[in-house]
Order: sequence, then C-alpha cells, then structure tokens
Amino acid sequence: MLGLEVIALCLIFGALTHGQTPECSKKNECPIDVYFTIDTSETIALLEPPPGSLVESIKTFTERFVERLEDIEIRGTVKINWNIGGLHFSQTQKLITPIGPKSAFITGVRNIRYLGKGTYIDCALNRMTQEILKSPSYPRALRFAVVITDGHVTGELCGGIKVAAEKAREEGIRVFVVAASKNVDEIGLTEIANSPATVFRRNFTAIDLGSGRAVVQMETIDRIIKTMQHQAYVECHKVSCLETPGPPGPPGHRGQKGAKGDNGEAGPKGEKGRPGDPGIEGPIGQPGIKGEPGFKGDKGEIGTQGKKGAAGIPGRNGTDGQKGKIGRIGAPGCKGDPGDRGPDGHPGDIGERGAGGAGGEKGDPGRPGRPGPPGNTGGPGPKGERGSPGSPGLPGLKGNPGLPGLPGADGEEGRRGDYGRKGDKGGRGTKGEKGEMGSEGLRGLPGESGGKGAKGDNGLPGPRGPPGIPGEAGRNGTRGDPGDAGPRGEPGIAGPKGDPGRPGFSYPGPRGPSGERGGKGNRGPRGSRGDCGQKGEPGVKGPDGEPGDPGSQGEPGLRGSRGDSGGDGGPGPEGDPGLTECDVMTYIRETCGCCDCEKRCGALDIVFVIDSSESVGLTNFTLEKNFVINTINRLGSLAKDPQSETGTRVGIVQYSHNGTFQAIRLDDPKIDSLTSFKDAVKRLEWIAGGTWTPSALKFAYDHLIRDSRRAKANVTVVVITDGRFDPKDDDSLLTYLCSDPNVDVSAIGIGDMFDQIEENEILKSIACQRDGRVLGMKRFADLMADEFIDKIETVLCPDPITVCPDLPCKTEPAVASCVQRPVDVVFLLDGSERMGLENHRRAKEFIENIARRLNLAKGQSDERNARIALLQYGSPAEQRVEFPLTHNLTVISDSLARVTYMDSSSALGNAIIHAVNNLVYQSGPQGNRLARRNAELAFVFITDGITSTEQLDEGVSSMKRAEGVPMVIAMGSDADDEVLRKISLGDMSAVFKGDDYTMLSKPSFFERFVRWIC
Repeated sequence: MLGLEVIALCLIFGALTHGQTPECSKKNECPIDVYFTIDTSETIALLEPPPGSLVESIKTFTERFVERLEDIEIRGTVKINWNIGGLHFSQTQKLITPIGPKSAFITGVRNIRYLGKGTYIDCALNRMTQEILKSPSYPRALRFAVVITDGHVTGELCGGIKVAAEKAREEGIRVFVVAASKNVDEIGLTEIANSPATVFRRNFTAIDLGSGRAVVQMETIDRIIKTMQHQAYVECHKVSCLETPGPPGPPGHRGQKGAKGDNGEAGPKGEKGRPGDPGIEGPIGQPGIKGEPGFKGDKGEIGTQGKKGAAGIPGRNGTDGQKGKIGRIGAPGCKGDPGDRGPDGHPGDIGERGAGGAGGEKGDPGRPGRPGPPGNTGGPGPKGERGSPGSPGLPGLKGNPGLPGLPGADGEEGRRGDYGRKGDKGGRGTKGEKGEMGSEGLRGLPGESGGKGAKGDNGLPGPRGPPGIPGEAGRNGTRGDPGDAGPRGEPGIAGPKGDPGRPGFSYPGPRGPSGERGGKGNRGPRGSRGDCGQKGEPGVKGPDGEPGDPGSQGEPGLRGSRGDSGGDGGPGPEGDPGLTECDVMTYIRETCGCCDCEKRCGALDIVFVIDSSESVGLTNFTLEKNFVINTINRLGSLAKDPQSETGTRVGIVQYSHNGTFQAIRLDDPKIDSLTSFKDAVKRLEWIAGGTWTPSALKFAYDHLIRDSRRAKANVTVVVITDGRFDPKDDDSLLTYLCSDPNVDVSAIGIGDMFDQIEENEILKSIACQRDGRVLGMKRFADLMADEFIDKIETVLCPDPITVCPDLPCKTEPAVASCVQRPVDVVFLLDGSERMGLENHRRAKEFIENIARRLNLAKGQSDERNARIALLQYGSPAEQRVEFPLTHNLTVISDSLARVTYMDSSSALGNAIIHAVNNLVYQSGPQGNRLARRNAELAFVFITDGITSTEQLDEGVSSMKRAEGVPMVIAMGSDADDEVLRKISLGDMSAVFKGDDYTMLSKPSFFERFVRWIC
C-alpha cells in the first residue's frame, strides 16, 4: 500500500514539473543605462606634464570600463543589457554621445579634447540628470552614473553640488564617484555620491600617479561593475516557476470605507434623457464682472472725534560714540557774553562761628518764606466753571439753549483748570503741627512735546440733506475700488447740542463759552498742585507758633563799592607743562600727513603680469593682488601726471585663456595717486579660465609697454604664474619680452612643479635666462612675507632716494585711507570660557568700531562697499548667528548690545561649517548664496586657537569651497600657532597678534587691521 502512494506522488510531481518548464526557463530582461560625467577642466588637464596627459589617461580608464560591460545572464534568471552615454565638462558641458550602444560611446570618448577652464560640477550634474531622463529605455531601465572629477570647484552657478546631486537621487539615479587622481577634495566627492558612501565612493580612483607613470586602476572598474550587477539582480530577479494557485482563503473582515476617488475620465455622450424635475435652488453665483463706476455719493456725515492715542514707548538709549582724535589747537576765542545766572545751590552745613565783623549796611529785604503746610480741608465749595474743551472743531452756528444735562458719570482726571475766582473768606483753622523744612528744589526742565494723537471717533450724524434726483437703475456689479477723496463740503446746518465730550488733548484750546451749571458731581481725584491764586484777605492772627528753623541763604545783595588795592600776592602753584615742539609736530602729522618722508625711485615703469586662471583659485588670486599693493606701498608715491617724464607708473595685466586679458594701463589718466591705483587693483575679478602665459606676455608688451613707454624710464616686468601653460598657446612667445634689451623681466613660479628642471626652464625663458631673475616658492602665502617683498623692492628700485622734510621730530608715516570696495566680512567670535567676560566686551566694541570705520553698503542691491555678519560659537552644538550679513549700522549696534557671553567650550570647526551653511549660503534644500558673488568674502576669527580639532579640517575645507579669505585676531601669549596657521591657510601675515585684548583699542593695531581688510 505504501509503495502505491509513493508511485502516485512521483507521477503527480513529474506532471507538475513538466507543465511548468516553460515558466522556469523564462529570463527577466534588465536594461541598465550607465552615464559617464568626466571633468576636463584646467585643474585636471594641467596636473601632470605634458598638459592634457591626465585627461588622456582618464579617457583610457573610461574606454576600458565600457569594454568590460558585457551583456550577461546572472544565475540564469536575469539578462542584463547595457546602454552607455556621457558628457565631459569644465565651465561648460559638451555631450560625448546620448545613451545608446557602447561602440558609439567609445568612439566619442576617443575624440574628447579637454576644455581647460573653470570647474562647475553642479551645472554638469544638472545636465547629466536631464540627459539620462531622455533615454529611450526610461523609465524601465536601472540608471547609474559614474562621475570622474577631483572635487575642486571654481564656483557654484547652478545651486550647488548638494542640490544638484539630490535632484539626481530623486530621479532614481545611483551615482558612483571616482577620483581622477590622489589630489582631490574628499568632502566634495562625498557630497556627490549616493549613500552609503562605502558603496558608491569607497575611495574609487581612476589613475594612480604614485609610481611616476599613469596606471589605470582596473580594481576600481571591477568593483563598480560588480556593484551594478548585484543591484540589477536585486531589482530584476523574480521567481515565478514554482508558483501554484492555492485554495481560496476565508473571507476577510469588512474593510473600512475607502476614500473618495478622483474624478473619472469623461464617458461617451449618453442618449437624450427625459426632462428632469425642477432642481433645488442653486448656490450663490460667483461675483459678476466689475461694474461701471457709480455716481458720486452723497456727502458723508461728520465723523466723531477720535480717542487719544496711547503714549509711545520710550526709545532706547543710544550707544556711546567712538572717542574722536584730539582736535586741532584753535585760536583763542572772543570774550563770551556773561552767562545766565545759575540755579541756587543747596544750603551748606553750618560753619564754625567766625570772628565778629564790622557792622554792615542794612541788607535788602529777603525773599518771603515758603508757605506753611495747608490747614484742614474746608467744606466743599461750589463747582467751578467747566474746563476748556478739547481740540477745536469746525465752527458751527449758535444753537438753541439746551435743557440742563443730567449728572455725568465720573470722568477721567482732568487737566489743570484755569484760575478760579476768588474764594470766600475761610474760617479760622486749627493750629497745625510743625512741618519739616524741605530744601528748595531746582526748576524742572520743560517737558517734551506730546505726539500727535490718533484720529478721533466719528461725530454724531448731522441732519440728512434733501434727496437727490433719482438716477437710472444700474446693473448689479462687483464692489468697486474705493474712489478718490471728494472735495470738502460746505458746513452743514448745526445739529442739536450734543452731550459733553470726553477730555481733549493735553494742550489747551481757545476758551469756550461758559456751560450750563450742572448738578453736584462726585468728588474727583486729587489734582496736581495749581498755580498760586490771588492774594486772599488777611486772616485772623493765630497764636504764636514755635520758632522756625533758619531759612535758606538769601540772594546776594548789590555789588559794593570798589575797595582799596591789596598787596602783592605770593607766587602761585606751578602750572601744567605746555605743548612741546615735538607734540605740535606730532599733532600736525596725525591730522595732516603732509610731512612724511618720501621715497623716490626716479623714472620707473613697472608692469605686473599675474595669473588669473582656474587653477590659481580665488584665495590665491587675492593674495596676488595684495602682493602688488604691498610692493607698490614700498615705492612711495606715484606720478601725479601719467604723461610726466619723471616719477613711478604702474600697470597690471591679469590673464587666463585667450581673449580674457584685462589691464590697468601705465598711461591711464585715472591712475594719478597710490589710492586710485589700489582701488583699481582691488576691482580686478578672478577670471577662472585656462592658462595662456605666452600670449599674456605679448599682450603686456604690445598694449602697455611699446606705445606708452617713456624715453628716460626704466621698464621692469614681474610675471607671477602657478604652473604650465595651455599647449594650444604658442610657446615661442615666452621670450617675447626679451626682444627689447631695455625691459627687465623677473619670473615668480609658485608650486612644487618648478622643482623639476624642465618646468624651471619655462621660468628661465620668461626671465630671458638672466641670473637672479627667477624666484620660486611653495605657496602663494609666501608672496606676503616681508623678506620676499624686500627682495622684490630691491629689484624694482635698486637705488632709492629718500627725501624727508627738515623737522625737529620724527614719527611713523600716516595711515592710508580705506578704499571703497565690495567685501563681505564674517566675524567668528570665540565664546569659550578662555575668552572671559571683559575680553568678550572688548571684542564686541572692536567689531562695532570696525563697522563704523568701513564704508558700509548703501542697500541690498549695492554691489560695492562692505557688509558685516557675526557668529558666536562655543561647544559643538552651540553656534549663534548674532546678526546676518547686513549694511545697516543700527542693526549692527543694536545686535551687539544684545549679545551675551556664552562662557562655554570651543569647537571652531563646527562654527565654520555653521557659518558657511547659514551666513554664506541660505540653509535649506535650495542653498542660495547670501554673500555677494562679486565681493571678497573675509572670515575674521577672534580666537587664541585653543579649540577642539574635531571637524576643523572639514570646516577649513568648507571655507575654501566658499572662496573665503581668512584673517585671525589672536591675543595672549599661549595661542596655538598650529591651529592659527591652519585656519589662516598657512598665511601667518594674516594673523594679528597682541599681548592682550586692550590692543584692540589701540589706533596702530586698529588701523593696521582696517588697512588689511581694505
């Protein structure tokens, strides 16, 4: 029996298996779109010699990647089909091929020529997302993107990397990020990649340059392809061959009532129905179209008087102004008029009894004494006349006398009444207690004028006028807009006399007619002390009181006759020393600045050729401009007339790729002083393109030197560059300046690449192979070192002549004025316990003084001048924006007055990230830039560097991506120089040190800091 059951089961299983074989053999199609986004900007193209070699290596990496994308079956159930597309980008994007077969894409990759300009990754990601969504297999296909870049950005013109990457993820695109080489900004790469970063970033590298040659990283290719295949299997795999229908389950519980469905599509037109029953009344219809303007309405009724407005809140005390410089010594003024008599002083203490004097003349009668305390209150007198009314209304015709009014309710406290009539003679009062004599008070200051009150309440309606001529019936229209105010009508017929009005404003109006005598009112509150009334009748003499205290000293009597001449007096005390000759000269130099020594270099023409390419970066470009300004500061004043045969003239050429050269000409008539030259230099903006150094040298000679040189002037050219030039440029132009023997050329190379012999030959060619004219340095910050500027000063002006006026005293030169230029200053104030409350207060005063010293912007749309923001920070979770970037000095002062000391720990890295995300950029998914793009962004750190190093590197990278220029104010002897060097990007000349925070208020420190910002 058991054997028969086994045989039956085998037959059933075999039948089922035979019937489902077609289902199990079916493969699930899984199309995959892969899109390559390749960075071919200048930072990639010029990283390895010769220029463009790294781009060629990345092309090889991409080609091998695509060749390994084979159509395969995974585990016999999922069939993968690949479609490839891509673009490469720099400042713009260039399509390689749309998504399609890989053979066409490989051909397109081989034809790539690098663009070699700035890096705008966010715009490339947006273009990538648009191209992927155009795929013919969309939306069935799985979508992957491979972004090959170094993470360094020139700017963010399309909303920022975070926003662009988030848009791609919302469209279901899985983004892998591959570093072009080891020289990358890892934070920027992580922001692009999908989560988790261990899967989609995972230190993927395209090319390894560590061995001295380019090696394609096949391991990166294999790991990314395996990840794509695994994702495809998970998404596309379905097992349906073993599915068999089961028995129906038991009926389920009744579900909840479903939500109301959406409106369905319109069905076909039905047959004509029978007439329906009359419907119910419909809802009120929408308002009709605007009607025609109506006829002029009747004159309105006179409104009632408005209530008195509430008193305004008192204004806040203003902040104390900055102490000004000492004024000039003025000439003696004319003798002034006699001053007004001052108020009487308080009575002094009783002195010792003096020696008996000679009998004087009888003095004038003294002032009458102050009245004694009031006696008992007498009986209530008759009610006085009615007080003055409030603000006068329009004059009306005299009305008929009204009936006596009913007693009114208790009113508000009235203002002081007019003088009352003379009262009846009072009865003899009882003797009062002896009062204490008070000191005579000073006369009070006049009160402030009250503000104008609010509009009064509407008045009582007057009589209705005669009816007008009936107009034609108009259509019902919507309510019209309010019409213009009509002309003031003639006064109407006076209405009946109204009820008494409420008290008027606090200033008296004209005296009105006497009112009707009302009934006796309730006792009002006690009024303020009135003016003295008319002198009353002498009362009955009371009993003698107790002797009073001595009265206050009377007013001085008349001036007596001139006495006899006295004897000669003794020598007086030694007076204060007067101003010395040196003090006078110091004052003149501080206020005038016209007596400084002047350095003269003879007839000299100087041309600076500075690199403004994308590889330099905004921070380093700013350092180049500051180097030019600091160097020219050493050379004294410029020629006041550019056409003069003597004096110093300076020109600048900033260059990037061909067609972008900008210049300040030697013979520019607007450059007639050192101040105008500095202003012109600071207006130069970073171009951020390719590097065409040879063409820039030719441009400098043809446009600045050849046609405007002076016969007796020495011509010196200083060339600053960070690396190789674009191979599309003509390298024979490197020696273009050498064709003129009267032109002296110095070349400054910045970066490690100039340690190589072949790269150093570029600098030697620029400097015409002259010894001592090739200068190299590791970093742009070294341009600001005093030793280096001294060396350049010797090259430019080897035999200076210093001319000083013949003065008895010598002082420091006067401070240069601040140049108006666009700058956004973000102060980061340390609120840790190391700062201390008193130093925290001094730092706030310093920030306010800086705001008053700088030329603030005129409004939100002003593209020049300065704006200021402040962030106070403490622990990693404590960052407080005290005020955002603003040009309003009132907002800055009021906000600083409200700033409270945190007294916490210090986490500077978190503070920098918070400042970038909330002050430089708008917080939220959009991330719009709040700082002006045309303005220099200055980060000013007030700290001693003692801080947590957690997130510090990320914060510094965030500041660099925001194109911030750092400055540090470090007070005290125990500052952490390593941290200060890191946050100043290695430029220790941007670190302002002092012994303690009292240095912030010293003019020398303050002016040096302002000069750095300007």
